[in-house]
Amino acid sequence: MTRHTRRNFLQSATVAIVCGSSLLKSDRLSASPFGLPIGLQLYSVREMLAKDYEGTLKQLATLGYQEVEAAGYFDHTSQQVKSAMSAAGLKCVSAHYSYSNLSKDFDKIVAFNKELGVHYIICAFPGIKDPSRLKDTSYPSLIHSFTLEDYRWNADQFNKFGEKVKAAGMKFGYHNHTMEFGKQDNVIPLDEMIRLTDPELVTFELDCGWVIVGGADPVDYLKRYPSRISMLHVKDFKHTDKPASVMEPPPAAELGKGTLDYRPVFEAAKKANIRHYFVEQEAYDIPPLEALKIDADYMKKLMV
Repeated sequence: MTRHTRRNFLQSATVAIVCGSSLLKSDRLSASPFGLPIGLQLYSVREMLAKDYEGTLKQLATLGYQEVEAAGYFDHTSQQVKSAMSAAGLKCVSAHYSYSNLSKDFDKIVAFNKELGVHYIICAFPGIKDPSRLKDTSYPSLIHSFTLEDYRWNADQFNKFGEKVKAAGMKFGYHNHTMEFGKQDNVIPLDEMIRLTDPELVTFELDCGWVIVGGADPVDYLKRYPSRISMLHVKDFKHTDKPASVMEPPPAAELGKGTLDYRPVFEAAKKANIRHYFVEQEAYDIPPLEALKIDADYMKKLMV
């Protein structure tokens, strides 16, 4: 099956750290992580949702998923989404938007998600302070163009977004990729964004897979920032000897079938402030629902 990437921009860098990570798979897995509902990032089924929104949600629920995080609502009204979620027995607790979308339609996005009953609005990709300096807006150009000034500017924007989202009764947050772990002037951008954002206004959603591919360790982040990270993304990668480039992340794998062991992550998460986690699988070698059942079963058996 053709591999798809996260929206049009969620790609990744080197895979070398994956193979050498302390999170390599072990045989110690046993059952579900400290009672949290099993969540799914709906980008995982974007093609299915586009064809059959209501039916796809119902199928996900039969696999054991209880919560979902939106990545677009496929031209449904908030009432239609609410009805479809209710019929499936799912709870939509979070929604993803790029900075570009937030900057253009912020008030509409907040109003829509408030009507839906969403708890978190998450920036899924940052913005560039001065887009005019870009040669083009292709993914490779964007990913290599972020400066510390851009990340600091994003942090300031997030504080402003967060204040308005809080006033609407929700929480604003940011979801990392890989570029936030490349040091600039001896500063790690994600650490700088955490430092500059107000804990009362901005939370963080740690994508554990991209943290590792970016050269860092999600366990370390959960230990250093236990009160700043409230949600996790959970994904796995196949082992590969082929060096990965920015445009070629490690191939996706079902949880437990790849290279990562999430037990240490959830052991650290149990001592932190994690409220939700979402399985995310961006590509498949088998039918998506079969793969997502493997993912759900893995989480059901993971106990810490």
